[in-house]
Amino acid sequence: MLGQLASVQANRGTNYFVSGAIRGRRIQLSETRTDVSAKHSAVRYTWTREEIRQIYRQPLPDLLFTAQQLHREFHDPNRVQFCRLLSIKTGGCPEDCAYCPQSAHYSTEVTRGGLLPLDEVTEFAERARSEGATRFCMGAAWRQVQDGEDFETVLEMVRRVAGLGMEVCCSLGMLDESQAERLAAAGLTAYNHNLDTSPEFYGQIITTRNYSDRLRTLAAVRKAGVTVCCGGIVGLGESEEDRVGLLHQLCRMDPHPESVPINALVSVSGTPLGHQAPLDPLIFVRMIATARILMPASMVRLSAGRKALSREAVALCFVAGANSLFIGEKLLTTPNPEPDDDAAMLHSLGLEPLPLR
Repeated sequence: MLGQLASVQANRGTNYFVSGAIRGRRIQLSETRTDVSAKHSAVRYTWTREEIRQIYRQPLPDLLFTAQQLHREFHDPNRVQFCRLLSIKTGGCPEDCAYCPQSAHYSTEVTRGGLLPLDEVTEFAERARSEGATRFCMGAAWRQVQDGEDFETVLEMVRRVAGLGMEVCCSLGMLDESQAERLAAAGLTAYNHNLDTSPEFYGQIITTRNYSDRLRTLAAVRKAGVTVCCGGIVGLGESEEDRVGLLHQLCRMDPHPESVPINALVSVSGTPLGHQAPLDPLIFVRMIATARILMPASMVRLSAGRKALSREAVALCFVAGANSLFIGEKLLTTPNPEPDDDAAMLHSLGLEPLPLR
C-alpha cells in the first residue's frame, strides 16, 4: 500500500525564510519571501536557552500553531518524506550507550553479525525505493570507521544506492576528515551522528565517548560537503532542561542540521534503560514543534519509538511540523509500525509522500 500511496506525486511548494524573535511567551514572525539564492542569515542561529525554554513551555495550542505556520512557510505541509533504515552491521558495538541493544556491554536478544553482502544491501535499497522511500539510511554498529575492506564495501554500497537516484545516509560512528571526503566522493548525501541528549546529561547515558567526539565528527562531515543528520532521544530519564539543552546545541549549529531525527526511547530488556517508564507522547510532540520553530528549514523526522504512539499522537507530530518518517517493520533492531498501518494512517490524514527528485 505504501508503494501505491507513493505513486501520487506533486512538486514541493515555494520556500520562505522566517526570522523569529521571542516577545513574552509569543513568537513574532516577520516574513521575507526569497528565491533559491537567499542567504542562510534569514534563519536564526543565536537562540538562547531561555528563549528555547519559553518556546517549549508555551501552551500546547500556541506552540502547535506557531510551529505549523513556520512549517508552511518552508515546506509543503501535506508531503512526507519516506526513509528506510537498514542495519548493515549488527551488534557487538564497543560503546556503552545505555539505550542500545547492540552494545557488547549488555546481554540482549540481538545477535552479532558481520557486514551484509553488497548485493543484499542493493536489493534492499531497490525494494525500499519501490515502496516509496526516497532516502535510504545504512547503520553499522561500529565505534568508529576503520579504513580497510569493510569501509571499501560501504563506499560501494553508497555508490549503488546513489545510482538509484535516492538520497543516501550513513551512520557508522566516528570518522575523520579523510573518510568523510571519501564518502562524499562516493555520493553520500548525509551522515547521521546524533547528539542524543544535552551535554549535562550525556555522561549518564554514554561513558565510552564524550560530547566533543561527536562534535568533531559532525565538523568533519560538514567540511567534506556532506549534509548533517543530527538529533536526539527523549525518554532517557532526562529533565525538561536537558531537552532544552539538546535543542540549544542543535539550533546553534551554523548551518543547522539539514535533517533532525527526534527519537523516543524504545526500552529493550537487558539494557540499563530496559525498565524506563514510557514517555508522555505530548513531550514528544513538544520536541517536534520546538525543533520546527528553531530550525524551520530542516527536515524534522519521526524516528524510533513511533510504534508506541497512537495515531492521534502521530497526527499531532505532523501538525507540529514533522515531515518525514521511517517506513518498514524494523528500525535497525527495534520494531516499527507495519507498512499497511502506515499507509492507512497517512491516507486518513490526507498526507502524500515526497517524490524522488
